[in-house]
Amino acid sequence: MTVYINSFVLKTKPYCDVINITDQVQQMIKESGINKGMVNVHVSGSTGAISTTEYEPGLVKTDIEEFLEKIIPYDRDYAHHKTWGDHNGAGHLRSFLVKTSQTFPIQNNKAILGTWQQIIFIEMDEKPRSRTIFCTIIGE
Repeated sequence: MTVYINSFVLKTKPYCDVINITDQVQQMIKESGINKGMVNVHVSGSTGAISTTEYEPGLVKTDIEEFLEKIIPYDRDYAHHKTWGDHNGAGHLRSFLVKTSQTFPIQNNKAILGTWQQIIFIEMDEKPRSRTIFCTIIGE
């Protein structure tokens, strides 16, 4: 069994920047030479998230942001703000909810995804960031 780890960097916008990273992940799998196994896609940081969706404008520009704002609004005074003097408590809670990594099966040197399914990164912080996305690919 082979283990291959590589990464790529994203420059993000604040609050709810949704970025399609499917092509970068598929490229990492291709470079690994692993034909079947699994890939774990992970962002190091506690205010970013990895998920999947159909990457279409209404969903990624409006619906995701409105949904997250309803359940975890940015304009609330979170206890986290008192600890560090920053105002990204909502970003931490959103990342906690969505999660910082996802794992996908690999077959024929590609992640197995649905017809309309893409792998996405969501920036939850209040500031633009430089994010490193790690792909750990295990298989044969």
